[in-house]
Amino acid sequence: MLQTDWHGQLVELRLDRPPANAFDMALVGALRAAIATLPGAGARALVISGSPGLFSAGLDVPALLALDRDGIRAFWSAYFGLLRDVAGCAVPVLAALTGHSPAGGAVLALHCDYRIGAAGDFRIGFNEVEVGLPIPAAILGVMRATLGYRAARLLTVSGELVDMQRALELGLLDELVAPPDVVPVALARAAELVARPPRAMNLTRLELKRPILDLLDAAGDVELATDYWFSEETQLAMRELARRLTGD
Repeated sequence: MLQTDWHGQLVELRLDRPPANAFDMALVGALRAAIATLPGAGARALVISGSPGLFSAGLDVPALLALDRDGIRAFWSAYFGLLRDVAGCAVPVLAALTGHSPAGGAVLALHCDYRIGAAGDFRIGFNEVEVGLPIPAAILGVMRATLGYRAARLLTVSGELVDMQRALELGLLDELVAPPDVVPVALARAAELVARPPRAMNLTRLELKRPILDLLDAAGDVELATDYWFSEETQLAMRELARRLTGD
């Protein structure tokens, strides 16, 4: 589900939940546990990666549709907690986007300190609107703070995915490299960061992200996201998506 590979003082957290590296409660919990413990175990930077051709397809919609209201509320609480954990991690967190990164995959990457994408015929973006799910206010706030209003609007309101080159142009990616180089380059960038005096680098990094962290700390999105999930519009769109995903 989540593979942990040490590279000296750098740790690669590799999503390994076939077929789509989709987020359910277990994967979210595994990521949160790793992010909470690895810095104290000697990790000076984390790199989150996926499978060749796929970073993460986002939320595990079929699994989430099986949950009742309490289960969905618990999932949203854990998922928003994961985003806060990534954004506020004591050490840098880099996203090595090894392929397609729609919806929840792009959201996770957005909260990382640096994002490297795989060049080629891959798509990334925030297609929540397309599948009937309003994007939570805190995530939109992080998007505005990170990318600016125009890029956030172009990437969200239509619900369309974009290619990696367009994502680079809009600031969603910091760098675009050949697919085999995504993880090695992410590790190299992490090594460059940790070569700096660590206290100065991490305090500067976290203070720069203070507006984002304040947004995530103040967010009351769990109940709203739960309400949205069980709305008729969202349930119809999600069940149609699940039907396409499972072939039922």
